Amino acid sequence: MAEARRRFEAAGLADPATDARVLISGLLDLSPTALLLDGDKPVAADLAARVEEAIVRRLAREPVYRILGRRDFYGLDLALSEGTLEPRPDTEILVDVILPHLRTMISAGMKPKIVDLGTGTGAIALALLQECPEAEAMGIDISEDALKTAAANAERNGLSSRFTTRAGPWFERTSERFDIIISNPPYIPSDVVVGLEPEVTNFDPMAALDGGPDGLEAYRAIAAEALEHLEDHGLVGLEIGFDQRDDVTQIFEEAGFSLLEERRDYGGNDRVLVFAPTLN
Repeated sequence: MAEARRRFEAAGLADPATDARVLISGLLDLSPTALLLDGDKPVAADLAARVEEAIVRRLAREPVYRILGRRDFYGLDLALSEGTLEPRPDTEILVDVILPHLRTMISAGMKPKIVDLGTGTGAIALALLQECPEAEAMGIDISEDALKTAAANAERNGLSSRFTTRAGPWFERTSERFDIIISNPPYIPSDVVVGLEPEVTNFDPMAALDGGPDGLEAYRAIAAEALEHLEDHGLVGLEIGFDQRDDVTQIFEEAGFSLLEERRDYGGNDRVLVFAPTLN
């Protein structure tokens, strides 16, 4: 681990200590306690070779969790694939915000139906299903790879009986109505995407990042169809970029919604908006 950290530092990686710890602990399946108690234990030659290969991949700027092939999200163990983004901690805020609304519906005797637009790994929908056994969800994505990964993650976490997948884009092949529409859509402006770190531009699927010239194309597409796919009591929960609160609010207000709730992320940036149909 010290060797990995030294090499990561020399390469100028942003957080060499964390990268070394997460990468090697993950590869060797070591908990923090095991690492502390067994830190001087020899590493078998075949495992040492795997670690060396992983270090080289990280030095080539492949993200740690891509190398490991999985990431935790809201207590779930989720596999990653080429067609999915890594689920990140800020997205857990969307789950935190939606859960009370979901539980209110359940306490009223409902069995809520959720749709996750651009589901990727299935992270958001599966986290909500894990917390609310009465709910069911559909994950929609344009990537066949992402849909397979989301379905496998549902199976992996014992949630497949309440989770289905369907091809997008958005609601193009979906006629049903839902109690909750959720999405962490692509929202980075096209000219910004090309200047992102190599960890993003070389390894993340562009379709899950590029939100068009102004970063707002996905929100317009969702807003245009949301009312016809939402029950009257329903809600739309969205992750947004740090500077998109006003623009996304305007898009949804013009489509017949009112802003119900908003939440900032751990860095103090606008991150989640919740909309409800405007009452006439």
